[in-house]
Amino acid sequence: QVQLVESGGGLVQPGGSLRLSCVASGFYFNANTMRWYRQAPGKERELVASITSGGHSTSYADSVKGRFTISRDNAKNTVYLQMNSLKFEDTAVYYCNRASPLISWGQGTQVTVSS
Repeated sequence: QVQLVESGGGLVQPGGSLRLSCVASGFYFNANTMRWYRQAPGKERELVASITSGGHSTSYADSVKGRFTISRDNAKNTVYLQMNSLKFEDTAVYYCNRASPLISWGQGTQVTVSS
């Protein structure tokens, strides 16, 4: 069964940090570029970060560049998103998925940045 399970979200003050995790199952994780997306209330889902199958190449949305770091552990079928210097505008539900083709979305993990 193809499944993505995100975790690690929470409530954090501006400037704080969180580390998100996404455990994948049901497909060959090691062969897939993986991505983190987010969806803020009333907005479309947007791509945040991407990492190639071997972890050697990453890319980021301009809005998170220099603050977020994507990584992966292929032995654990897990992709991570380290988020530092969080801002109010980072508040969203965060999802992971493979680059292509997309598979069924997980439930996501809520990140709320608030003072």
